[in-house]
Amino acid sequence: MKNRPGIFNDVIGPVMRGPSSSHTAASWRAAKISMDILNEPLKKAIIDFDINGAWASNYREQGTTIGIEGGLLDLEMTDDNIKNTQELAKEKGISIEYKINSFQTNHVNTFRLLLEGKHGKKILVTAISTGGGSFKIIKINNHKINILGDSYELLILNANKEFSLKDFELFFPSHQSIIESFENHERLINIKFSNKISEDSINKLKRIVSFNELKILHPVLPIVSGNEIEMPFNNLESLLKLAEIKNIDLGEIGLLYEKSQSGLKSSALINKMKDLVKIIEDSIKIGLEGTNYDDRILPQQSHLIDIANKNNKILKDSIVNNIIANVSAIMESKSAMEVIVANPTAGSCGVVGGVLKAVANNTNASFDDLIKSYFAAGIIGVFFADGPGFSAEEHGCQVECGASAGMAAAGIVQLFGGTAKQAIDAASMAIQNMIGLICDPIADRVEAPCLGKNVSAAVNALSSATMSCAGYKALIPLNEVIQTVSSVSKQMPSCNKCTGKGGLAITKTACKIKEELKFNSNLASIDTSLIKNKK
Repeated sequence: MKNRPGIFNDVIGPVMRGPSSSHTAASWRAAKISMDILNEPLKKAIIDFDINGAWASNYREQGTTIGIEGGLLDLEMTDDNIKNTQELAKEKGISIEYKINSFQTNHVNTFRLLLEGKHGKKILVTAISTGGGSFKIIKINNHKINILGDSYELLILNANKEFSLKDFELFFPSHQSIIESFENHERLINIKFSNKISEDSINKLKRIVSFNELKILHPVLPIVSGNEIEMPFNNLESLLKLAEIKNIDLGEIGLLYEKSQSGLKSSALINKMKDLVKIIEDSIKIGLEGTNYDDRILPQQSHLIDIANKNNKILKDSIVNNIIANVSAIMESKSAMEVIVANPTAGSCGVVGGVLKAVANNTNASFDDLIKSYFAAGIIGVFFADGPGFSAEEHGCQVECGASAGMAAAGIVQLFGGTAKQAIDAASMAIQNMIGLICDPIADRVEAPCLGKNVSAAVNALSSATMSCAGYKALIPLNEVIQTVSSVSKQMPSCNKCTGKGGLAITKTACKIKEELKFNSNLASIDTSLIKNKK
């Protein structure tokens, strides 16, 4: 694979809060790096969206404002203060505005950040969200750029032309890449590194090169690129061949892949996965204990499964009951702005964690076995990320709940003790069952019908894993299934791709719910202002 996706950078993660990884996590990452680009304390920010883009109609409801403001204010996603970003901005004397404009763009998830610093500096950053929390900064002012948040980077403005690009290459022999851009008589040098840039190097550069400004950008992704080693396979066919020759399962292959991708030791990667799984299981626990949040549609419901089970109202002690409760609990934690793991997205975060916990408990699997199942799930996500990716605004929910169903199916086969071939076939079956799934969240909240789709995807994953391990045929290879997802998305109207303009989102009841939520939100803001005025 060229420009290989990573399990931790692109599939399982980020750790976040909020309804949507595309809206909240990606915007947080882009805003955080934009502050490095501004390189002085923030005074004012104007964020705008293209009127024809996917975010113009739902950026507030889907958490874009929380992500952007959290990034601009240098808040971590795990910080409870990220729930109150507007108040914090006011306290710091920072003005943040949002506008809908018309500007040329090639991606539906494009947004721009016009930032003004306290010392008068201004920059315009153009970014896109590519799904699952991934993003690209594609422009700084008029300079075309490609910043993904996976490197340490230098931006050097107006270095004297006598110091050529070749000179920079020789000065920084450990660089990953160097690009040069000229716009409006301004020269921009962008240098990427796989390791932290030493102060000695910066000081030495300052002595021998004149320039207007130097900016240091810090990575926001968990794995820094540039430390990759040769991969022992490059497609599904060679993966299966490797598994057969070495007699290894998909969990081991997932770990081997990420080891090659990151350059880290197996022990470090296993510990990273353990940390993520603990957060996922905490989100199940928090959800089952009960969550409250004003701006959401659905009340706590995850506890109802246990009550119904005890009262003999449903199948007694069925694993399906546990799956539904776990998936619901994660989704409720997400909707209450608790800390979750996008897996592979926030909109589908309940599937993998919910079903793998239920199956691990049912099979008495150890925690180490569970971790291995996540690596099996992760490698399926890698192939999906290398194909259509995880943006519902581009492909509908087939790349959210569909992808998570395939990942979960592979993870379940791993827990069943199945082979790599059985795990990949299970993923193929599960994704086949969800091709064409639209994304139509009611009132732009990622709750309904998202909860039902997450539950269906999780049960689909269990049935697909069961069929594969029993000897059922997947018939269509996984790579062809993933290609089909991309081709189907091209035939899907944009109104059914997370815009709130199609499907259940435009039913009479959904429109009424949206109006009620808007009214309650306005009422709450009026009440808050009255309290402040009384003070």
